[in-house]
Amino acid sequence: MQLANSIKAIVRDVHDFPKPGIVFKDITPVLAEPVIRKEIIHAIVNNFKAHNLDAVAGIEARGFILGSLIAQELNLPFIPIRKSGKLPYKSLREEYALEYGTAAIEIHEDAVGPGDRVLIHDDLLATGGTALAAGQLVKKSGAIVAGFSFLINLTFLPGESRLRNSFDLKPFSVVHY
Repeated sequence: MQLANSIKAIVRDVHDFPKPGIVFKDITPVLAEPVIRKEIIHAIVNNFKAHNLDAVAGIEARGFILGSLIAQELNLPFIPIRKSGKLPYKSLREEYALEYGTAAIEIHEDAVGPGDRVLIHDDLLATGGTALAAGQLVKKSGAIVAGFSFLINLTFLPGESRLRNSFDLKPFSVVHY
């Protein structure tokens, strides 16, 4: 609880970004605090260290920051899940709906293999669309989604219930709003 309160005290709310009516949770002040950053990584690692993971996948772009640190701490490969057209090798693609259109993310086709247990990390869980698409990419690879982790969960939005319904997994979040 103390860690969550420390994070909430420094996360910056940016109103009307990226569009009017949205309150963006800016985590850059959290990233500037090495002690808090380390505590975040330990909280997530401690939650997942007994899950027999084979890899950690991070969703572009902010999911790369903590996701790579989680993978490092667990001594596992880090797998980038990128916006469409950004990966240099053969990739699998998954489209998902946004409130104002569609987007797509991709993973290298050889990033994970059949039966690999993958933790998917992103900075924030809101509606769950990106995380669901990332989960589908992992499944398309033949791997298993072993868990979802987030720094922040906006519990007033449907992301958590969508992930539970689609993957039968309770996402782990350090902070809940």
